[in-house]
Amino acid sequence: MKMIIGLGNPGKQYEKTRHNVGFEAIDELAERLNAPAMQSKFNGAYTIVHRPEGKVMLVKPLTYMNLSGECVGPLMDYYDVDLEDIVVLYDDLDLAPGKLRLRQKGSAGGHNGMKSLIAHLGSDTFNRIRIGIGRPLGGMKVSDYVLSTFSKDEQPLIEEMVQKSASACIAWLDSPFLEVMNNYNGA
Repeated sequence: MKMIIGLGNPGKQYEKTRHNVGFEAIDELAERLNAPAMQSKFNGAYTIVHRPEGKVMLVKPLTYMNLSGECVGPLMDYYDVDLEDIVVLYDDLDLAPGKLRLRQKGSAGGHNGMKSLIAHLGSDTFNRIRIGIGRPLGGMKVSDYVLSTFSKDEQPLIEEMVQKSASACIAWLDSPFLEVMNNYNGA
């Protein structure tokens, strides 16, 4: 089984915020893969899609961003999913809106959701898709910025990134992540 995890915060007040682009990518994937309704387990919402390539689990941790690992670790253990069979989608301040970066390992880079995942998984060697949200301007606090919505000018860029990240995940279902990384990082 492969697992695709989108990081975000649960609740209506966080919908369409910068911190929730991972959730948006999971919603896009669920629609494209015609996924069954989400279920709940281990403080997360998930669904399993049966594909010709095998089973694919789509996951949204409902623990709030900073505790994402508390959901993902137990789900991986319960369903016996290996580290090389996951992809994590999350927002990245260091990438401009409209930019994606796929990596096979790396530090949390100050992202608390990734810190939690690395701590609970005991490794920083797992596939990830970083979705650019840019940095705040004019002295805005990072915590306020990531919980803000995108500007009208940024909306088309974000929609395109969500589409591209979903396409990259679908490509990964039957291609090595390194190949997908090479194709999407150059795009």
